[in-house]
Amino acid sequence: MNKSVKRILSITAALLLTVLTAAASAETLQIGIPDDGTNLSRGIKLLETAGLITVNPEAGYTPELADITGYLYDVEVVPVQANTLPSTLGDFGASAINGTYAIPNNLIPSRDGLIIEKQSESGDNPYVNIIVARTADAGNETYRKVVAAYQTQLVAEFLLVNYEEAFFPAFAYSNEISLTPEEAKEIVAYTSDREGKAVVTVGVCGANNDQWKAVQKVLDDENAGIYIELVEFDAYNLPNEALNSGEIDLNAFQHKAYLNNDATVNGYDLTVIGDTLIAPLTLYSEKFDSLDALKEAAGEKAQ
Repeated sequence: MNKSVKRILSITAALLLTVLTAAASAETLQIGIPDDGTNLSRGIKLLETAGLITVNPEAGYTPELADITGYLYDVEVVPVQANTLPSTLGDFGASAINGTYAIPNNLIPSRDGLIIEKQSESGDNPYVNIIVARTADAGNETYRKVVAAYQTQLVAEFLLVNYEEAFFPAFAYSNEISLTPEEAKEIVAYTSDREGKAVVTVGVCGANNDQWKAVQKVLDDENAGIYIELVEFDAYNLPNEALNSGEIDLNAFQHKAYLNNDATVNGYDLTVIGDTLIAPLTLYSEKFDSLDALKEAAGEKAQ
């Protein structure tokens, strides 16, 4: 074998080794989504909107992993416990995180997000958060006053100013916002005297419940004679159980899809008495500054 042939074979072998090494080292880009029921579905729908996957349209608002019909890019969808998504963000190419966990980690959708979940503020949107009562108490006048106090301009402005785009009001309000950040801080510090008032216990989860300070202020300004006492739960499966058993009067921690699923599974006799807010799911990344950059890194899948 002459030197020219040997040289060509050597170069060919080197190129083949480079290609094989690159293929072996290439990793599918992992994307984290919440692993809990309807929020897993929201994560899947968000990735569909982002153009990363295709989903069976018959699954509607609540697809499961099995409903993913195709991967348009070399990505892997990884369900992860929702509250760990911010702390593990660096372990993934990107993660879908909702406002409850984004806010404490200084993640702002318009500044840090690659794509934000688009939600209708009314109609059949199953991801509108709600105030829930026992069905037998749906017409309770005191509870209805609490809902009315929540659905006011002050509370709307507080949601927008205090939570920096992570929460949006799910009721009618004016876009002319006059509340300042300093005034929002004053509301956070607001205290009310419960003496002589009808106490309404409201079950909540997570750390982002200061909007109830604004609700209390509205009630006090109206001399409604109602005192809101928040009862904090450390797991999402507990507030509906507590409400159904009569341990609390109302709860406000979930969206409609979660309530429907939880009530069906557990036989709870609960009903929605008012819409509160929308907490869009947002796709965040520490590795990519745009959705296009993420797609380029993942690479298109051969169809």
